[in-house]
Amino acid sequence: MDENDLIRKWLSGELSPEESEAFEALEEASFYREIISDAAAFKAPGLSGGVDSPMLGKRLPEDHTPQPKRKWVRPLMRIASVLVLGLAMYYLLFQQNLVRVETGVGEKTTITLPDASSVALNALTEISFNESKWEDNREVQLEGEAFFDVAKGATFVVATSGGSVSVLGTEFNVRQRGKVFEVRCFEGEVKVVSGSHTAVLREGDNFRISDGVVTTGENMDPYPRWTRNTSHFQRVPMSEVFAELQRQYDVEVLLEDVVTEQLFTGGFIHGNLELALKSVTEPMGLSYSINNDNEVRVKPREQ
Repeated sequence: MDENDLIRKWLSGELSPEESEAFEALEEASFYREIISDAAAFKAPGLSGGVDSPMLGKRLPEDHTPQPKRKWVRPLMRIASVLVLGLAMYYLLFQQNLVRVETGVGEKTTITLPDASSVALNALTEISFNESKWEDNREVQLEGEAFFDVAKGATFVVATSGGSVSVLGTEFNVRQRGKVFEVRCFEGEVKVVSGSHTAVLREGDNFRISDGVVTTGENMDPYPRWTRNTSHFQRVPMSEVFAELQRQYDVEVLLEDVVTEQLFTGGFIHGNLELALKSVTEPMGLSYSINNDNEVRVKPREQ
């Protein structure tokens, strides 16, 4: 087992007898025990007693005899103690209640949140939320693309690296891929915040930031087409189109003399690579060849 996994399981008291032997064989095992001992005895300003943690309690021996330490070691041990304690408390109070769902290449799935809101995840998408705090904080972290059907209630927040979306109850699509952050509202009203930009979207509106450029417009469809196994694009660079094709199919697209900044409007279906490639390449004057099961070469069509 990896050393980091051994330490994590040792902190939480989950080691099996075989894993305990492996931990004891670690060169730094005694050092880790000393850190935890110092962390338990450490007193922060304003506290009358030492730190009390169930995880630390599992790790403290019943008879602990302090050993003499050099003066320069003690401050370093104190600092290390606080760091370990912080990580331990984070694991106990947050990580154990974190729900994470991921999809792979060409995979889609739909999950139901604790308030009966539903989320459909597109390919290569990850979503996470804290189940134990859901009643007080309806917030999800998103990386990728997802369609939300939110039950009415307290403010619902979707947080991404490109910006956040907050609503009370509505249907909307959020897409965060690389330098592209896009929100499309299909029902109700949503508030979008991305850096210094703030926008309120109503049914049929969309908001997009690509490479720092903000655009707004109207949705062409009453629902996200990817939920019906079709990817659709409206004046987006070819680089985005081929990136999405790679997410839906287990292929690597190699571009030869292709102008990736050229804008594309159209789409492709999921589930048939040949038809998908024809839908993208033919309107743009491109040709393709499939060299093996996972490599596609695209280049300008010969005149």
